[in-house]
Amino acid sequence: MTQKNNIQFDLDKALEELKAGKPMNGKDGFLTPLIKQLTEAALQAEQEAHLGEDSTANRKNGYTSKTVKTTAGSFELDTPRDRAGTFEPQLIKKNQTHLTDDLERKILALYAHGNSYQSIREHLKDYYDLDFSNGTLNAVTDKLLPELESWRERDLDPVYPIVWLDAIHYKIKENGRFVSKAIYTILALNIEGKKELLGLYLSDSEGAHYWLSVLTDLQNRGVKDILIACVDGLKGFPEAIETIYPDTEVQLCIIHQIRNSVKYIGSKNQKAFMADLKAVYKAATKNAAEIALNDLEAKWGKQYPVVIRSWRNKWDNLSVYFKYPEDVRKAIYTTNAVEAVHRQFRRLTKTKGGFANENSLLKLLYAGVLNASEKWTHPVQNWNLTLSQMAIHFEGRLDHYLDL
Repeated sequence: MTQKNNIQFDLDKALEELKAGKPMNGKDGFLTPLIKQLTEAALQAEQEAHLGEDSTANRKNGYTSKTVKTTAGSFELDTPRDRAGTFEPQLIKKNQTHLTDDLERKILALYAHGNSYQSIREHLKDYYDLDFSNGTLNAVTDKLLPELESWRERDLDPVYPIVWLDAIHYKIKENGRFVSKAIYTILALNIEGKKELLGLYLSDSEGAHYWLSVLTDLQNRGVKDILIACVDGLKGFPEAIETIYPDTEVQLCIIHQIRNSVKYIGSKNQKAFMADLKAVYKAATKNAAEIALNDLEAKWGKQYPVVIRSWRNKWDNLSVYFKYPEDVRKAIYTTNAVEAVHRQFRRLTKTKGGFANENSLLKLLYAGVLNASEKWTHPVQNWNLTLSQMAIHFEGRLDHYLDL
């Protein structure tokens, strides 16, 4: 029986096993023998073509065996050799042990959803009857690092209407002990109204001085203008932004300010105080908000002077959103958009008490970025209306980038 007929026979056999309900993949799957036979037939065809082009007395010289892993299972592949040693197989190269990149894609997909190496190994064993070491899995996920570096250095758009900036902290092993470090996250809405993560930056701690270097990096990568920057209440943050982007409106996160205020309010007064405070941040206009703030101070100022003083001192940046229509207000009064990204990061890292090094953290977060960005394909709700309103408020600063 010819090789072609053998393959057809195995294909017919595979179809019969499929009809009988036998699994396709894994240890007892019927695809693995068929893939082995097809692959070896292709390699033999490659060798015969090579020998046909060889003008010397070169000829076949047996086989070399190696284990090849596929999503259907693993098998021993017999790769043909030639006496002169000039045959270089192309379908499965000499040092290649995976038939396709499909396995790597599956590993990275599992990794991007926060699965530990142990969970990934168990999944591959259960579904494909394949054994992978942690070292192999680490080598696969390390392939994200050059991609991450390129992503962090990529050119950015010249203008972003809205940018949210925030930091999240992780434990990273350094000199034999775990230390806390800050990941600086910059999320933006681009001209099309689509979310875009501009960068991830790692520092020993969160501070306005390091944010200054982050903003400088954005500028060096092509960001000429930011219309509105939404940040938490970190001291010196608005001044750092003004240094690089002097025309940017800085809105302090109202939610952060509320949370910080509640910390200093006695539990028996919290409900009443919050009801009065709501009249401030939910006001229809800035003037109405300032009247409500005066009333708040008159009622609670003697009991909680630190809280009232905090609102007064930060009022210029807390009240920015009052000048905009409702659609713009919703987008900028809180840093919730970037905090949502951080919640995704926490889901990815919840099983990790700490990270062995910076790269192990960064590549996992980058995998999460890739996973999240797949959903950021449409503009946010009512974006065209929001953008047109911003074009009016920021006269001339968007004209060059809009089709008007």
